[in-house]
Amino acid sequence: MSKIDPEEIVEEIEESGQLGHPDHHVPLVGQAPRRKEDARLVTGQTNWTDNIQIPGLLHAAVLRSPMAHARITSIDVSAAREQPGVIAAFTGADLQHHWAGGLPCAWPVTPDMKQPVHLPLAVDTVRYVGDAVAVVVARDRYAAADALESIDVEYEPLPAVIDLEEALTDATLVHEDQGTNRAFDWPFEAGEVDATFDAAEVVVKRRYFQQRLIPAAMEPRAVVVAPIAAADEYTVYSATQIPHILRVMLALVTGIPEQKLRVVAPDVGGGFGSKLNVYAEEAMALILAKVLGRPIKWTESRSEGFQATIHGRGQIQDVEIAATRDGRVTGLKVQLLADMGAYLQLVTPGVPILGAFMFPGIYKFDAYRFGCTGVFTTMTPTDAYRGAGRPEATFAIERIMDDLATELGMDPIELRRRNWIEHHEFPFDTICGLTYDSGNYEAATDRALELFDYDGLRREQAERRERGDRVQLGLGTSTFTEMCGLAPSRVLGSLSYGAGGWEAASIRMLPTGKVEVVTGSTPHGQGHETAWSQIAADALGVPFEDVEVLHGDTAVAPKGMDTYGSRSLTVGGIAVVKAAEKVIEKARRVAAHLLEADERDLDFAQGTFSVRGSPEASKTIQEVSLAVFAAHDLPDGMEPSIDADSVFDPENFSFPHGTHLCAVEVDTETGFTRIHRYVCVDDVGNVVNPQIVEGQVHGGLAQGIAQALYEEAVYDPEGNLTSGTFVDYLVPGAPDLPAFVTDRTVSPSTTNPLGVKGVGEAGTIASTPAVINAVIDALKPLGVTDMRMPASPERVWRAIQEANASGGSAGQAATGTTTLTAQAGPEASA
Repeated sequence: MSKIDPEEIVEEIEESGQLGHPDHHVPLVGQAPRRKEDARLVTGQTNWTDNIQIPGLLHAAVLRSPMAHARITSIDVSAAREQPGVIAAFTGADLQHHWAGGLPCAWPVTPDMKQPVHLPLAVDTVRYVGDAVAVVVARDRYAAADALESIDVEYEPLPAVIDLEEALTDATLVHEDQGTNRAFDWPFEAGEVDATFDAAEVVVKRRYFQQRLIPAAMEPRAVVVAPIAAADEYTVYSATQIPHILRVMLALVTGIPEQKLRVVAPDVGGGFGSKLNVYAEEAMALILAKVLGRPIKWTESRSEGFQATIHGRGQIQDVEIAATRDGRVTGLKVQLLADMGAYLQLVTPGVPILGAFMFPGIYKFDAYRFGCTGVFTTMTPTDAYRGAGRPEATFAIERIMDDLATELGMDPIELRRRNWIEHHEFPFDTICGLTYDSGNYEAATDRALELFDYDGLRREQAERRERGDRVQLGLGTSTFTEMCGLAPSRVLGSLSYGAGGWEAASIRMLPTGKVEVVTGSTPHGQGHETAWSQIAADALGVPFEDVEVLHGDTAVAPKGMDTYGSRSLTVGGIAVVKAAEKVIEKARRVAAHLLEADERDLDFAQGTFSVRGSPEASKTIQEVSLAVFAAHDLPDGMEPSIDADSVFDPENFSFPHGTHLCAVEVDTETGFTRIHRYVCVDDVGNVVNPQIVEGQVHGGLAQGIAQALYEEAVYDPEGNLTSGTFVDYLVPGAPDLPAFVTDRTVSPSTTNPLGVKGVGEAGTIASTPAVINAVIDALKPLGVTDMRMPASPERVWRAIQEANASGGSAGQAATGTTTLTAQAGPEASA
């Protein structure tokens, strides 16, 4: 056998171009190379869960309760078992002994929180329309769906529990064994709250409502389970945001050992938090595959998605703000009623608690009191939806700042300037105990005002009002920040969250100089494959095309905490950076040995190790990779690998911020509202890929505007979801939205080496109050002071009519009161 000469192999690979040209590496971070994912996504060369076909595959269909609250007095699936193509049918009682535990809630926010058992199939009582009561397995999905009609269920109706305040009377209990509909009370207080409010010159008190929202991701939920019966092993394919968490939780729910489970998230068509959960159908499919020894597939219909996928938001917010007559805010009080729905899903109780730290926003308060009561209702469970607690908090503080400005006769921008944290005050410790690391609210606002032509629009507004135009102009403001990058672990632990906030990454250097990046952060549209390639290529000095990013499979990426809360880049991306640093240090030792130099004398730049003072003596990191593979000449005691793993747990959250300005035109005769102009200037720190950032902002804006103007999950008094289809639930399309004007300022984060901050939720968090503030501003001359969301044409028209009928005070009774001391003077009460 001829001797292999590593140097000859290197020459051959270099001549073939496989090692790239690291000496000419152009920095990629901050640029917008074409996204690696897009070609297959837009041409349909994707692997959605519902596309997966496995020999012997069976299909499951779920029978759901048509009643919001009822006892199951009898259920008979025998006729369904006799239908053509049906293999099996099961009730909750049939499968009850297969569960090792109920569906998980990982966030017990208080020690005495009520946490009722949530079985995947109801056994004796249904608690919301869509609650699963039976499952049919057949040879195709149509046979399974048809057989559902043969199942005979008799119910004993119970009263629905829809109203949050009525629920707290416990007149009807959602869970009789819990003895109350009060899931928890979570308090927080800082500063001398009572003394601050007693001394206040102005107190404004308001009540705001956060309607329920339906996530409506482009891809419905789906799951496929493939068993290997002989080994009692299972591969679970799921349209999920959390393959790693799902693996752990399925092991706990089913009792199947974790090492026997492999979870794969294939291409996932959007999530927005709705796929950040462990659902009944995932556990059911796994148990059905175990019982029947056959692969099982379940894909939800759109109707099921409206009823049985979690809903977002759902809060009543009582807010009080204290201030001086010259507009300095001093105190804030917030009391929430948070709609849990019928059960606690994975992070349901934690969602409003996340918002607790964001109600003060970017403002300097001396005192703050927060309280949240979680309430069980007979409606679909709520959980995280894009922003998860922070949009709700931002809405409340930005709305009441506008209401305070109105009471003080002050421009809303000026009031914010008098109270926000100034750029020279960072890092800043907030009244909530958070440390905002960096920001420049002045710069973002000044740029937004310039792009918006604020003064010009105010003049146009005055002219329209003077003319008595039918179509009035309103201007709305939202200056926000958010805590994102859900971590650090120790903080999550202090809030009783059941897991950490770290993220894992591995870098594998292949013999030909190519690079595999393995990430525990699982994308569902965010562009990880592109952004992670940019980060790794820059760190290692290799071509962008030479980097492959692997994710979403617990057999390939065994460690991870997945994707939610704008954490991918600020936690997962930094794990990639840290892994690259370890690769370089390992490679440095090999390069020094090959170059017969001291490690301390080597410089590393653009993918090349060179001897300081003798640049001609050099080795590229890709040459080192091949030398390590050959392992013919390594330093004594060194293993033949420069691969590296990293688990990154940040020391703080990241705090992006921005200023969003909205101008709306409101037709006072029809109530129709049109966004005339929308400008946002966001600060997300340093930017890895501006195109991805722009896409995230645009998508977030669409969802935030949708809450303000279009979307609402509506229940009737009997607990029926009356907005259960896209006919009744209006998701805006491109024709319904304006052309956005976007820009950025840059205040790098000081808590991670890239200086990056989260961006995925910014548009959703900021836009809703900007739009509603604009609508109310347009209608102020007509006496409208509040607007329930969504501000549909009918709702706007009715508010105008009520204002006319009441002499110009519509909305005031709904939102609350203003207290002005005698010293406040005429300016404050204008």
